Amino acid sequence: MTTTRLSARAAIASVTDPGSFTELPAPRRESPADGPLAWTGYDDSRARAAQRTGEQESVVTGTARIGGREAAVISFEFGFLGGSLGERTGDRLEAAYSHAREHRLPLVSLIATGGSRMQEGMLALTQLQRVARQCVLTRAAGLPQIAVLRDPTTGGGWATLGAGADVVLALPGAQVGFAGSRVRPADADPAAYCAEGQYAAGHVDAVVPPAELPGVLSDWLRVLSAPRADGPVEPPAALGGVRGGQPPATGWDAVRQARHPDRPRAAAYLDAYFALRLPLSGDRAGGTDPGMLCGFGLREGRAVAYAAQCGTATRPAGYRTAARVLRLADRLGIPVLTLVDTPGAANDAAAEHEGAGAAIADTFAALAAATVPVTTLLIGEGGSGGALALAAPGNTWVTPDSYFSVIAPELAAAILKRPPTAAPATADQLRIRPQDLVTLGVARGIVPPAPPASCATASGPAGD
Repeated sequence: MTTTRLSARAAIASVTDPGSFTELPAPRRESPADGPLAWTGYDDSRARAAQRTGEQESVVTGTARIGGREAAVISFEFGFLGGSLGERTGDRLEAAYSHAREHRLPLVSLIATGGSRMQEGMLALTQLQRVARQCVLTRAAGLPQIAVLRDPTTGGGWATLGAGADVVLALPGAQVGFAGSRVRPADADPAAYCAEGQYAAGHVDAVVPPAELPGVLSDWLRVLSAPRADGPVEPPAALGGVRGGQPPATGWDAVRQARHPDRPRAAAYLDAYFALRLPLSGDRAGGTDPGMLCGFGLREGRAVAYAAQCGTATRPAGYRTAARVLRLADRLGIPVLTLVDTPGAANDAAAEHEGAGAAIADTFAALAAATVPVTTLLIGEGGSGGALALAAPGNTWVTPDSYFSVIAPELAAAILKRPPTAAPATADQLRIRPQDLVTLGVARGIVPPAPPASCATASGPAGD
């Protein structure tokens, strides 16, 4: 498989189980000679495209199995007038979405398009409204939409089927952007219009080599179709701490343990908790935050979403990514695990320009609005509102190597006009130890270590 110019059917064959594709019947539409605008030569252009590609339109739709799981599939034929969208394209897309909803199937789009078809003018452009409506209806039905960005994915195809999908994968080197190569500014940075650039900007979840794409799609369908837990998922077990899993004696001890460089971090907790996990990347607003790990995974055969802070000051893009995952999990009925570990929200000038306050507020709102159960484990530092935004009210647990505070003890001392040497005593006054958090009712309990035989199954949370 190559990254560019596979035919629609070859693209389908490259990712689906052999012999499993069944094409959907194409809706019939009568149109006047040379189309709705009577564009001279349009019928001839379509006839040549059909002869060249063997297709009657720019998309092929049907159902197929991917890794043994049935899905509705849309594949664009770029050789047919550049994979452009016209009225008949819209008919086929609408029928595919409707079939997916009727049969409760996830929808996978293999996109390669140059945008709307000029020969049909505004009637072609309005197909984007039809596609957007179908995306919304499919979201409301609780069905996942996965997009694969082939070369090229530009114009309205990118701005609807592509960017509007729940999971956005791209092939290496694919041209991806709203502006196609012939209409963008002459001095535009070409890196902004490729799969890798869109990934770096937070608009694509992963750039997947062609040979790995069937397996990645299979994994996503496996996770998103997995059973859901009946209630909140259990918190992870505590991993090996810096003091053998013993709660700290003082507030300042709690701070030092949480800040210790050898303390286990989010990635270790996620790896121990999930049998399989798949990352989602980016806030869909131009940013990424490597200090926030988000995605979906399998825990004991059940689907779980996760958002995990990695011990750094969380950027606005991190909060927006977490909110995105919370809302997607809620729509799909998948419970959520959050891991809290941050000294606080990033507070530099760039963070303010990027909308730190609005991003944190949106995360609070997404968690408050969630109808699926959310479980939180505090695994390190819990720095003020930047940490609390990811904490589930009434279902937050803590590890022995953690603390949660309204503000860092050093800053609290400074605000109270105390000398720096008063920070340890201030930490005690704030009552930020794990056992204090349980006593105050902020946390449900301190999680015990994993049994020696396995770090993947907790023996059950316990209070202090």
